Amino acid sequence: MPSNSVLEQKKAVVADLVEKIKKAQSGVLVQYQGITVENDTKMRAAFRKANVDYMVIKNTLIGRACDEVGYGAMKDKLNGMSAIAIGYDDPIAPAKIAKEFADKVETFEIKGGFLDNAVVDANTVNALADIPSREVLIARFLGSIQGPIRGLAVGLQAIIDKANGGEAAAE
Repeated sequence: MPSNSVLEQKKAVVADLVEKIKKAQSGVLVQYQGITVENDTKMRAAFRKANVDYMVIKNTLIGRACDEVGYGAMKDKLNGMSAIAIGYDDPIAPAKIAKEFADKVETFEIKGGFLDNAVVDANTVNALADIPSREVLIARFLGSIQGPIRGLAVGLQAIIDKANGGEAAAE
């Protein structure tokens, strides 16, 4: 039986994880087996840059935290060597970074995650990762509304030029 100090440490880890999950917009559960130190270092740097917490924690502790938050359905995905990436600012960032490394490393696998207070499967996480970034979506939107306005401006300018050109010829 574990000592009281070990139990207290585990309770503190679970409590910390519960708080992080509650503050998060999204999270991704991955199997990190087989990733090299070099790739792991790059991945952790990418997560840090995107304000995503990436933690390797025992499955039982992740499971307890999920139960406390109401994500008990994630416990089915807790097998093997698990890690969790929790995003605070951008709900797509954990999925994008995890998918990038899952595509590079054959044994690194996305198991599932959570988004909008619901547990999602690996296919949903992968679909989320394929969504363009906010900046790209804004640029596409602005480009799509700029086209018709630009066409109108060019058309009006052509009418003005034709009218001015007609007056110049009459003089």
